[in-house]
Amino acid sequence: MNFGRLITAMATPFEDDGEQIDRHRLSILIEHLLSSGTTTIIVAGTTGESPTLSHQEKLTLLEWTMEIVNHRVPVMLGAGTNDTKSSVALAREAESMGADGVLLVAPYYNRPNQEGLYAHFATIADAIQIPIMLYNVPTRTSSNIEPDTVLKLAQIPHVFALKEATSDMSQILRIAADKPDDFYLYSGDDKLTLPILSVGGYGVVSVASHLVGREMTQMIEAYVAGNIQEAARWSGMLLSLFEALFMSTSPGPLKWSLEAIGVPVGSTRLPVTMPPAQVCERLRKELLRLDYLQSI
Repeated sequence: MNFGRLITAMATPFEDDGEQIDRHRLSILIEHLLSSGTTTIIVAGTTGESPTLSHQEKLTLLEWTMEIVNHRVPVMLGAGTNDTKSSVALAREAESMGADGVLLVAPYYNRPNQEGLYAHFATIADAIQIPIMLYNVPTRTSSNIEPDTVLKLAQIPHVFALKEATSDMSQILRIAADKPDDFYLYSGDDKLTLPILSVGGYGVVSVASHLVGREMTQMIEAYVAGNIQEAARWSGMLLSLFEALFMSTSPGPLKWSLEAIGVPVGSTRLPVTMPPAQVCERLRKELLRLDYLQSI
């Protein structure tokens, strides 16, 4: 299965009180993403506020998303937790429901060593047959999936990709150089998309694609076509938006921006809050600069 180069880690739309997932808003958001270049949707990832979603909410979100998408693009579930047994159960349920794959974040808080990380992912992989994307984000998990561990996991046939969100380019270079040809490296940080493509990466698992999917598609297509200067121009134009989206805890800035451009997604769930006024002002200026707002 081809998951494409512009994968969106989708925000979770809530009703105004934040208590329930809003199916109507979910449908609007999905159509917006599909119209602007998203090649795969991941539900219940970090951007989807997975730590505040219950087990059943994750399954409901997956079910509704698959129904709305209706096979137009692949749909993956963020099935990783810091508990191997729970991750296995969630991944098995995703497979039984027809998900096209799962995203597995490194276990957070309990900080396993490399042996523990390998055993965690390998145990989940042994329980399912659908494609698995590993997710390394040390700033959130307090553990790093080191290159040797990634390369060992890449030998498992249906572990097909890594979403790499470290800023350690030495680690990225090592993985890119030594990975199998059928193992795909995705940037987990929008601003590193072009640098990772340049060393052998395949694409990005994106937050900013909610807002600038068309532009990111053009950047990636320009690079793939060999138009490096054009790709660099797009990357430079989008950089300040990429940075603004993380000036406050994600996905607060993203949700504010989506509401501002007319894509209703509601607020965040505590303990994540919506961004402070100065961040909103920066986002407003970025969206105006990119012609996504007339005036607000």
